[in-house]
Amino acid sequence: QVQLVESGGGLVQAGGSLRLSCAASGRTFNNYLMAWFRQAPGKEREFVGIDSQSGDYTSYADSVKGRFTVSRDNAKNTVYLQMNSVKSEDTAVYYCAAGSSIALPRRPSEYQYWGQGTQVTVSS
Repeated sequence: QVQLVESGGGLVQAGGSLRLSCAASGRTFNNYLMAWFRQAPGKEREFVGIDSQSGDYTSYADSVKGRFTVSRDNAKNTVYLQMNSVKSEDTAVYYCAAGSSIALPRRPSEYQYWGQGTQVTVSS
């Protein structure tokens, strides 16, 4: 089992920045690739970004590419989502997820463990 706890959400003005954290406990953190998803009211959960087990490979949704950065600190068992130049359409509940795939999957069904989510609200 892997337990994930997100933090860092809140209210931010459009154009501002926010950093989300996801602390993991349980099994060996660096065995898992880590991803961020988000879900807005009335919408499906969507992929945001992913970091490989080693931290050497990342991938992003087109909607956040160039604005968001996923990184991980395996010594602290933590993955981060740095959000810059946020927009109103970034408003959502953000979830971190852990998976054991050898690829960099973007489907929620590919991930075995999920956090409880943290709300991010962007005001215009």
